Amino acid sequence: MRKLLLHTCCGPCTTYVHKSLVDQGFEVKGLFYNPNIRPREEYEKRLLMMEYYATAVGLKVIYQPNDLELEPGNCENCYRVRLRRTAQFARDLAYDCFSTTLLISPFQKHELLRQIGEEIGKESGIPFYYQDFRIGYRESRQMAKKFNLYMQKYCGCDPHPLTLNRPPSPSKMERGIKGVRKKEASYAKVS
Repeated sequence: MRKLLLHTCCGPCTTYVHKSLVDQGFEVKGLFYNPNIRPREEYEKRLLMMEYYATAVGLKVIYQPNDLELEPGNCENCYRVRLRRTAQFARDLAYDCFSTTLLISPFQKHELLRQIGEEIGKESGIPFYYQDFRIGYRESRQMAKKFNLYMQKYCGCDPHPLTLNRPPSPSKMERGIKGVRKKEASYAKVS
């Protein structure tokens, strides 16, 4: 079984990608490292939802604290920083390859992601696993709804003013957390 370290940007994007990789026979571990997400409150929401989702499905995740602040709007640098960190962890932990949940988003610069991932793969000696997961984007949204995960409206670095003025209501966050706890309980019963 091939070991893959998966950079995870958020819970909703992880849903389909994780399931797909496991179905393909990969042993998957996540790395949550996202110094692009701002403001801090947004980062905390995404981190919380990632933790709940990972717990619910039994995905082991390394939570790497943000150690720098990225310039908003510089996608190339943002991809490079996060994928380089993922490759470093993959190499240090003896993984066979690395990838990212960013590959599910129709809003990301897919070819640039692939190019940077492959460059970093060559530099690090750990291959970048590329797969176009966009075919599963709608399913990932459905899976996220099933788990009551908070679904953000922007990548993280450059929130639209309307989005900032309309954060999710506490009741939606509470429903998301309660929904995941319910799932955790049902998984615990199965085990």
